[in-house]
Amino acid sequence: MSTTPTEPQTEAPRPRRPEWLKVGLPRGENYAEIKGLVQRHRLHTVCEEARCPNVGECWSAGTATFMILGDTCTRSCGFCAVKTGRPATLDLDEPRRLAEAVQKMNLTHAVITSVNRDELPDGGAAIFAESIGAIRRALPACRVEVLIPDFRGVWSALQTVLDAAPDILNHNTETVPRLYSRVRPQARYERTLELLQRAKTHGAFTKTGIMAGIGEHDDEVIEVMRDLRAVDCDVLTIGQYLQPTKEHLPVERFVTPDTFAHWRREALAMGFRYCESGPLVRSSYHAEQQVS
Repeated sequence: MSTTPTEPQTEAPRPRRPEWLKVGLPRGENYAEIKGLVQRHRLHTVCEEARCPNVGECWSAGTATFMILGDTCTRSCGFCAVKTGRPATLDLDEPRRLAEAVQKMNLTHAVITSVNRDELPDGGAAIFAESIGAIRRALPACRVEVLIPDFRGVWSALQTVLDAAPDILNHNTETVPRLYSRVRPQARYERTLELLQRAKTHGAFTKTGIMAGIGEHDDEVIEVMRDLRAVDCDVLTIGQYLQPTKEHLPVERFVTPDTFAHWRREALAMGFRYCESGPLVRSSYHAEQQVS
């Protein structure tokens, strides 16, 4: 009996990036200096770990976004290039080295983010607070922005960070509620809104960001913006999702610059104090320009 050979399965081609998403390779004296500084101080940056497309621009301009609490995340978000696994022992000397690097870079605005450390009772909040304090002691004029995890809804951990008085409290919304189970399986949309609301009630200047092109619809983006204004969020960033590897969620669409511009106008009309919206925008992109 003859059989018909099975057709080989071919992987769907990844969509080609449009011209507005193409960036040059990172290079230059400042880029090399920052890379060396980060390595010497045994620090991590989200610029490298998350494969940010703006690393060349930002490092060449003498800025970087530091990632504390190690380089291994306890969560498995479908969009993120940071590795997932069991983190190493907590590095209690990290805040000191971070502050030293910020001082050597003579930053006027430092951005600190982290991996999720869900195995820690406070999710790493104490290290955030110590890092803020260390930077303030080393470089008092430097503004400090923190991009924090949700601490699993342990609000005492959030309070630990708020008590350290960062100049900006950022927590990313990332996507629309319909996609949370696929994009952020260990997070909850309502928890994100509550975190931002609690921070605002405490008097913090709040910020959040969302990705586009991961399966959301335009009307869902507008609805998320309304929800964020309902908790009085101050600053919003919107950027294009880019698939870091074949194992991550695919890009569903490339949003046009005109659509990003439209979202920015809508955000400002709703009352956001600032909105950075564009294909290459990331949470800390032009962060120093978002607070006067």
